[in-house]
Amino acid sequence: MINRRQFVLGGAGALSAACGKKKPGGFSGYAFVANEDGKAIAVVDLAAFSLMRHIPLDGAPTAVISHPTRPFVYALTPRTGTIHEISTQTMKVSRKVQAAPTAMAMRIAPDGSALWVLNKDSRKLVRVAVESFLPDAQVSLPLEPTDFDLSNATGLSAISYGNAGSVGLVDLTSRSVAGLVRIGSSVGNVRFRQDGKALLIANTGSRMLSVLETPGGKVIANLPLAVRPDNLCFNPNGGQLFITGEGMDAVVVVFPYRIPEVKETVLAGRAPGAMCASEQFLFIANSTAGNVSILDIKTRKVIAVTAVGSEPSFITMTPGDQYALVLNRKSGDMAVIRLGAIRNDRSKSTALFTMIPVGSKPVSAAVRIS
Repeated sequence: MINRRQFVLGGAGALSAACGKKKPGGFSGYAFVANEDGKAIAVVDLAAFSLMRHIPLDGAPTAVISHPTRPFVYALTPRTGTIHEISTQTMKVSRKVQAAPTAMAMRIAPDGSALWVLNKDSRKLVRVAVESFLPDAQVSLPLEPTDFDLSNATGLSAISYGNAGSVGLVDLTSRSVAGLVRIGSSVGNVRFRQDGKALLIANTGSRMLSVLETPGGKVIANLPLAVRPDNLCFNPNGGQLFITGEGMDAVVVVFPYRIPEVKETVLAGRAPGAMCASEQFLFIANSTAGNVSILDIKTRKVIAVTAVGSEPSFITMTPGDQYALVLNRKSGDMAVIRLGAIRNDRSKSTALFTMIPVGSKPVSAAVRIS
């Protein structure tokens, strides 16, 4: 028979054991989330996992990027062609500049000295100096552009001319434009390999990944794919490229170095789309299913699936690979997945850590350490 003293002591022991379980700590930093329909940047405190505030903009932001050394993030509102500089100390817009009448994409220079903006209508690549926050150079392009990238190693920019099925290289120092290279009937995204010696091109018209030698401009490979290359994502060291798109519920794994090759095609949930990679895992948004498939990069197998919300369309990581942040475009929230909770077991399910309402149509985010 259990007496009252035994019951109390037993209960105290159980309570002590429960209290001894340390809850996972947050991340010491902030997520800046571009809410396109809300025309604002939402600031999320990742230490407390709570929404701090909304920073209103005079346009609909579609991209937000962080400066590597300065205490600022930059939001692009394409319809107005404006870049908004937001202080990570005051959490307010500190400066803004219209880089072009309209804009479609923004990249930060590898040395952090400038922002480059791609203008489709006037066919220009515009440089905005970070120090003065004024446009100080532009490059005229021969055709209507679709996408662009900056090389970390060579001082080159690559421009995709989608409907023309061509790509071109721009020397950002001399502002000179090289001749066009015909790739196929249509091309999409372009990404430099990390060593700068090759350009990887989404050959959407032929469902191939084309590899261009840079700066030479010679096509050295055309890799047939099981999907249309709509989304491209490198792992952190750049040794693997992951591709998703229309045609198959799968992710294609490409080894882009030495002799480029398609290594494997892996089933990855329903309608896989946006991706983000940590050192160990690839997170794949299954937009129509409202979940994220988690692939082990080493084994190249999907080991878990996490329900996240309605229409996940963007994923980013906190520095140090502690949390994956998933933006749900339709439900207007951010799902947080803790990497330490991911288990490779038969259940193939990983519980969601938390959900944070962020605003109307979140489409992009940048993370800053506080």
